Amino acid sequence: LDLSQNTALTLLHCWSNQLTSLDVSGATALTTLSCPYNQLTTLDVSGATALIDLYCPSNQLTSLNAGGATALTTLYCESNSLTILDVSQNTALTELSCNQNQISTLNLSNNNALTILKCRENNLISLDVSTNTALTSLSCSDNQLTSLDLRNGNNTNIPINSSYINLTNNPDLYCIDVDNII
Repeated sequence: LDLSQNTALTLLHCWSNQLTSLDVSGATALTTLSCPYNQLTTLDVSGATALIDLYCPSNQLTSLNAGGATALTTLYCESNSLTILDVSQNTALTELSCNQNQISTLNLSNNNALTILKCRENNLISLDVSTNTALTSLSCSDNQLTSLDLRNGNNTNIPINSSYINLTNNPDLYCIDVDNII
C-alpha cells in the first residue's frame, strides 16, 4: 500500500489485513498509524514528521525506521521479528512497548521523557535507563539480562510491585544498580 504522496492523511487504521508493505514516508500530516495484524516485514515512517502514535504489533517486521518521526510519543511494536530498534531520534517518546522481539541492545539515552518501558521477551543482555528520569513503569522480564542500571534519580516514582516493575526470568541478573536511598 503506497500512501507516500498523501500529504493530507492524518489518521490511518489498517488492522488485520494481509498487507506486506506500507509506505507512509511522505505522509507529513499523519499523526496516528495503527497497522497491527498484517504481514509487514519493513515499515518506514521516517518522513511522517507529525506522527505521534505508532501501533504496529503482530506483523513480521525485521526493520522499523522511525528516525524522522521526531514527534512520536507512543510506539508499540510487539510481536515482530525486530533485532534492532533505534529510537535515538525519538526524543518525545513517552511509551515504548517492544515486547516479544529479538532485540539484543536498546539505547534509550536520548529518551528522557520515557515513562513506560515494556521490553520483555527479547534478547537483552544489559539495559541502562539511568537517563530516563520520568520512568514510572518498567517490564523487562524474560531476557538475558546480566546488568540493569536504574540509577535515574527517580526510583521513588516506580512502585515496587509487579504491575510497575517486572524483572523476572532473567537468571543471570544478580545485581541492579539503583538510586542511593540513604
